[in-house]
Amino acid sequence: MNEQHTEQSMEVTVQAGKVTLDGNLSVPVNPKGLVVFAHGSGSSRFSSRNRYVAEVLNKGGLATLLFDLLTAEEHAIDVRTRELRFDIDLLSERMVATVDWLGVESTVADLSIGLFGASTGAAAALNAAAARPDRVAAVVSRGGRPDLAMAALPRVKAPSLFIVGSLDLVVIGMNREAEAALESPCRVEIVEGATHLFEEPGTLEQVAALARDWFLEHLHGPVQ
Repeated sequence: MNEQHTEQSMEVTVQAGKVTLDGNLSVPVNPKGLVVFAHGSGSSRFSSRNRYVAEVLNKGGLATLLFDLLTAEEHAIDVRTRELRFDIDLLSERMVATVDWLGVESTVADLSIGLFGASTGAAAALNAAAARPDRVAAVVSRGGRPDLAMAALPRVKAPSLFIVGSLDLVVIGMNREAEAALESPCRVEIVEGATHLFEEPGTLEQVAALARDWFLEHLHGPVQ
């Protein structure tokens, strides 16, 4: 993290219902909003892709929270069984609880919230946006599965940006289907030459720039 852009970067413990989840909270000077990351299948707060995007957002003046949706014990189980990463109800409950926790965390309590979800994390983010429409002001999905939140999509009020690689054909279809189910503003952005994980040169940079601009457009700074 480039310290000249960051007023505070700290390890935090998120209280999500009955469990505690480890996280990293970075807050630049005069933040314009807060973006919470919901990582994808089998990933964690140490995801190199999400950490890169978070750094771009920090440099753009946005606070970020990278945290683990699963406890260490749950993650160990998931590595073996691969079942919890697709437990959308569980992941969504954790996202809602985290949004609620942020509302009483003095450092960022007065900031509007955006959610950035990757893969299955996108479904958790959209479910949380539907459950907390007054708290979540914007959503961005990277290679996401918003179709896994189909039942909640009509209740989402936040403007949503779905970013998909042009070579990720099946997921493009899933995102178009979800777009049609949303009643709130939504845009599907196709990154040319990108596959599901945006590993091709320059593609993740495009994702980060698109996300930064979307959140800066729709989030606001501290409530006066």
